[in-house]
Amino acid sequence: MMTMTAAISDVAKYFDDMSYGPAPEADTEARAWLARHASGFGHFINGAFVPSASGKSFDTFEPATGKALARLSLGGKADIDSAVSSARKAQAQWAKLPGHARARHLYALARMIQRHARLIAVVEAIDNGKPIRETRDIDVPLAARHFYHHAGWAQIQDTEFADHVPVGVVGQIIPWNFPFLMLSWKLAPALALGNAVVLKPAEFTSLTALLFAELATAAGLPAGLINIVTGEGETGALLVDHPDIDKIAFTGSTDVGRIIRERTAGSGKSLTLELGGKSPFIVFEDADLDGAVEGVVDAIWFNQGQVCCAGSRILVQEGISALFHERLKRRMQTLRVGQPLDKCIDMGAIVAPVQLSRVESLVKKGVAEGATLHQAQIDMPKGGSFYPPTLLSGVQPTSTVATEEIFGPVAVSMTFRTPEEAIQLANHSRYGLAASVWSETIGLALNVAAKLAAGVVWVNATNLFDAAVGFGGKRESGFGREGGREGCYEYLKPKAWLGRKARTVSALPQIRTTVGEFSQPAIDRTAKLFIGGKQARPDGNYSRPVVSPKGKLIGEVGEGNRKDIRNAVVAAHAASGWASATAHNRAQILYYIAENLSGRADAFAARISAMTGASTSAAKAEVEASIARLFTYGAWADKYEGVVHQPPLRGVALAMPEALGVVGVICPPEAPLLGLISLVAPLIATGNRVVVVPSEPHPLAATDFYSILETSDVPAGVVNIVTGSAEELAKSLATHNDVDALWAFGTAELSAMVEKLSIGNLKRTFVDHGKATDWQDRAAAEGTLYLRRAVDIKNIWIPYGE
Repeated sequence: MMTMTAAISDVAKYFDDMSYGPAPEADTEARAWLARHASGFGHFINGAFVPSASGKSFDTFEPATGKALARLSLGGKADIDSAVSSARKAQAQWAKLPGHARARHLYALARMIQRHARLIAVVEAIDNGKPIRETRDIDVPLAARHFYHHAGWAQIQDTEFADHVPVGVVGQIIPWNFPFLMLSWKLAPALALGNAVVLKPAEFTSLTALLFAELATAAGLPAGLINIVTGEGETGALLVDHPDIDKIAFTGSTDVGRIIRERTAGSGKSLTLELGGKSPFIVFEDADLDGAVEGVVDAIWFNQGQVCCAGSRILVQEGISALFHERLKRRMQTLRVGQPLDKCIDMGAIVAPVQLSRVESLVKKGVAEGATLHQAQIDMPKGGSFYPPTLLSGVQPTSTVATEEIFGPVAVSMTFRTPEEAIQLANHSRYGLAASVWSETIGLALNVAAKLAAGVVWVNATNLFDAAVGFGGKRESGFGREGGREGCYEYLKPKAWLGRKARTVSALPQIRTTVGEFSQPAIDRTAKLFIGGKQARPDGNYSRPVVSPKGKLIGEVGEGNRKDIRNAVVAAHAASGWASATAHNRAQILYYIAENLSGRADAFAARISAMTGASTSAAKAEVEASIARLFTYGAWADKYEGVVHQPPLRGVALAMPEALGVVGVICPPEAPLLGLISLVAPLIATGNRVVVVPSEPHPLAATDFYSILETSDVPAGVVNIVTGSAEELAKSLATHNDVDALWAFGTAELSAMVEKLSIGNLKRTFVDHGKATDWQDRAAAEGTLYLRRAVDIKNIWIPYGE
C-alpha cells in the first residue's frame, strides 16, 4: 500500500514540476550523411558538387557543442562566375517550358522534402542549434508547403501573369536563423515562375542547402537551375555585384541590406529586402492573459528569439501589468533549455559564440540603462552557446534594448494606458516588420492593427506563416513581399516595359535674344510653388526661365530648394487624413479633377504646344489622355481592394493594400502633363500624399495644373508641387527620412542617385533607369503596374474559434 502511495506521489510530482526526462531524436542517418562528406563539401554548380576554384575552405561548427561539424568551400569570383553562367544557360530553357512542366518539377521537390523530412529536420537542428520539435513540426512542413503552393502558380502562370515574364537569373542570400525554410521561401517562387537561381546560404548554416541540392538532383531537377555557392560575406558581395544577375533577394540584417541597396544602385537589378525588426507585442486589459503569456513564449523564445519578426517589445496595458508579468515570470520557470535533438526542450542553442556575446552585451547595456532583469532560474546545458529566457522590464522607449534588435531570447517590456498610446509606442521604431495585438474586443484589435506600421499583424496570435500569405515589412525592415500572389510579382517583370529604349536627353533650350518692340508687353508673371494647398514663393527667392524649343521665353517658375522640399514634406504629413478617407471620396475627387481639366483642355493644349513645340493635335491628344488617365484611377480608387486568404488554420488573413505615406515624384522631362498625371494619380488614388517635381524643361503644365487642384476639392497637402532642378530636388527627397518612397523618371544617372541616396530610411524607389516610357501606351503607363507600386500589402491574421 505504501509503495502504491509513493508511486502516486511521484506521478503527482511530475505533473507539478513538469520535469520530463530526455527524449533524444536519433541522429544516425544525419551523422552518416555528414560522414560521407567528411572530406568537405564543394559548391553545387550545374548539377554537381565542385571544389572551390581557389581551393580555400572554412569550418562550420555545431552550436550545441562548439565542435567542428563540416568543412565548406569558400566561394570566390570564379565560383560565382561559373554559377551565374550555369544559371543563365539553364534559365533560357526552363522559361520556355510549359507551366505544367515546371509545376510537376516543383511538386516533385515538395514530395522529396516530405520523404526526407526527418533527415532534413535533424541536420537542421544539429547545424543551427534550434529544437528538433521546431525543425520537424514547423520548418520542414512549411518548406514543403511552399513548393506545393508555388507549383500551383507555375501551373496557372500563363493566365494569372499573362502580361509578365520571368526576371531571369536571381541571386539569393539567406540568413542562418531559418536556413531550410528561407531556402524554400526563395527558391519555390523563383523556380515556379521561370527563373534560375544562384543561392548563397549563411556561413554558419549551409548544410541543409547542400542537402537540398543533393536531393533535388535525385528528384530530377534539371542541372543549372539551382546553384549553391557557400562562403562568407565577401562571397555574398560578389553575387550582389555580378553584372549578369537580374535580381537580388536578400534576408538578413538591416545594415547589410543598406549595403546591398547602395551596391545595386543604378544597376537595373530588381531588389527585395527582408530585414530586421523590433516587433511590438501589445496586450490590452481585456486580453486572455494566459493566452497572451503563451503568445509571448511563441513570440520571443521560439527559435531562441533568433527571429526577425520576434515579438521582442511587450507593451502591456497598465491596469494588468503586475498580474501579466507575474504570470509571465512563472511561465518562464517552466521553459526547458537543452540539446537541440531532445524532443522535450523549448529552447536550444544560440547559433554561434559571436551571437551569444552580442546578446549578453546588449542585456548588460539594458540593465545599465535602468531596466530590471529577470532570467529564468532553470538548468542550463554545459558547453555550447546557450542563454536563458530573459525579460527586461521597466524599459524606457528610447533605451538601446527597446530600439535595437537583440536577436536572442530577450523580451523587453513597458506599459501604456490608452490604445492611442499603445499605437504611438508600437510605431516608435525605425522598423516595421510585424506586430501582435491581444484583445478579446475584435473592433479594438482591428482598429489598432490598421494603424500599426507593420507589414504583418497577428491578432491574438503570433508567428503564423503560410506560403499563400505574403510576408515582408516597411521602413527599415525592408521592402517587397515573399509568399502569395504579391510574392510572385517579385520574380516577374512586365512585358510592356521590355521594349523601352534609352531616353534621348536634350540640353535645355537657350533664350534667343530679341530686340524689344514698342507694342504693349505681356504682364510679367512668375509661377509659384504649390505647398499645403497654397501658392508659395520659393525659399531662395530665385526663379528659372521656361524656354520654347525656338528659344522664346514663355514664362518663369520658382527655383525650389531643400527648404521648399522640407516644407512640402511637412504639408504632406499634415494631410495624413487622406489615407483614411473613403475610397469613394478619393474616386470622386479624381473625377472632379478630370472634369475641371476638361473645361480648360484648350488652354492646357496651347501651353503644351508652346513649351514643347508639339503640334496642336498632339498637344490636344496629351490633354485628352490625361483626362482619361484621371478617370482610370478614379475608377480604380474604390476597386483596388484587398483579398481574404484562407491559410491552413482556423482563421483568415486579410491582405489589405495600404498607402505608402508621403511619396516624392520626379516627373519625366517628356509629356509634361500626361507624365505628371500618370505618376501622381495612382498614388493619390491609393491614399498617398505626394511632393511632385514637374518636368524640368516644361514645368508650366504643372503650375497651371495647381489651379485645377485648387478648384477640385483636393485637401491641402495631398499634392504639393516644387519646381526646379530635377537632380537637386531628387537629392533632397532621396535623403529625407520623412519621405516614405520616391518615384523618379529621367536619366539613368538620376535613377542611380535616387537608389543610392535612399538608404537612410530604406525608402522604396521606383525608377526607369533612363528608359523612356510611351505615356500614351496604356499597357505600359497605367493600371496595376503602378497601383502595386503605390501600396504596401499588410496581412492581418485573424484566428477564430475556441
